[in-house]
Amino acid sequence: MANLRTIKEINEKIANGTAVILTAGEMTKLVQEEGKESAAKKVDVVTTGTFSTMCSSGVFFNIGQQPPLMKVTKMWLNNVFCYSGIAAVDAYIGCTEVSEDDPLNKVYPGAFKYGGGHVVEDLIKGKTVHLRAEAYGTDCYPRKEIEKDITLDDLRDAVMLNPRNCYQNYNCAINYSNKTIYTYMGPIKPNGLNANYATAGEYSPLFNDPYFKTIGLGTKILMGGAEGFVIGAGTQHDEKPARNERGIPLGGSGTLMLKGDLKKMNPRYVRGLSIIGYGCSIALGVAIPIPILNEDLAWYTGVANKDIQVPVKDYGNDYPNGNPRVIKHVTFEELQSGEIEVEGKKVQAVPLTSYALSIEVAEDLKERILKKEFFLTEAQDKIVSE
Repeated sequence: MANLRTIKEINEKIANGTAVILTAGEMTKLVQEEGKESAAKKVDVVTTGTFSTMCSSGVFFNIGQQPPLMKVTKMWLNNVFCYSGIAAVDAYIGCTEVSEDDPLNKVYPGAFKYGGGHVVEDLIKGKTVHLRAEAYGTDCYPRKEIEKDITLDDLRDAVMLNPRNCYQNYNCAINYSNKTIYTYMGPIKPNGLNANYATAGEYSPLFNDPYFKTIGLGTKILMGGAEGFVIGAGTQHDEKPARNERGIPLGGSGTLMLKGDLKKMNPRYVRGLSIIGYGCSIALGVAIPIPILNEDLAWYTGVANKDIQVPVKDYGNDYPNGNPRVIKHVTFEELQSGEIEVEGKKVQAVPLTSYALSIEVAEDLKERILKKEFFLTEAQDKIVSE
């Protein structure tokens, strides 16, 4: 389809204050009321957003050197282990790493009170964290240990680099065993009493660009309230998912690898999580602009909650045993009602994604564009999605 405008032209309109920017929810209403042709002519950018648990996240950081110099082999922040097999004073802290003295699930279900995600949140909040590091010592790096309190300002560099964020769709988890189970989808009651789900629906970035027509390497985004970038497909990215007639994947499919400057992030949009009986994680706000280059993109960004079908899976028996069975699909609109019907039974639907904060990060991005504080970028390499 021929393009109506280019990203360069959109940026020129942003600069002169004439660009029309809508959030994903606003675009859905416009497409429903006027159709994709009219919406494509009127709108330049649609802002999307999600605030949800994103386990595959973490931070690369550099603690800097102080005499005598050191080549770190083991490191901890607030007693949370950081991988340091990278370079002398570089390390990576993963959001799911737990404190070394955590009893884990020895007292079941474990509370998992503190982990990597909490360390990251504390750093962004400006709190002091305790650094401890060990080394074996070399001629050029003779120091063998260091221990001190630091803040984010004391780190030479701190870059959030997340291997897998923004899942394009995900499971709705139900439990048909006869006991409560504790999962990364939260606690799930026995005998199908509740169903937990995680997506931002029509605001979710990859539902608004389901074939990755605009999102790719170099796409500028908001990540934790700061500017960041897409650096490619995330781990577990599925290039050829099954889709419904609107192009929406019918299960977990596309993912993104993201990076951003931790020192500029807002703790409102980065939260450490304790998931009872499972472990630690992090909740992250991500907002991505979709340029409306043509009518197809207007149609994609007009996606509504009723168009999104989420697979219901049994986490009591099927999921832990690798059985891919889908009990049924339900729409996000049904999930948002607070109750779904599964096998003739009414089941309480429980969201793990904050819909309110997902809208908030999309609105934040919209305001930044309108204020000429955020301009769009061209993707330098495509993410494959068929």
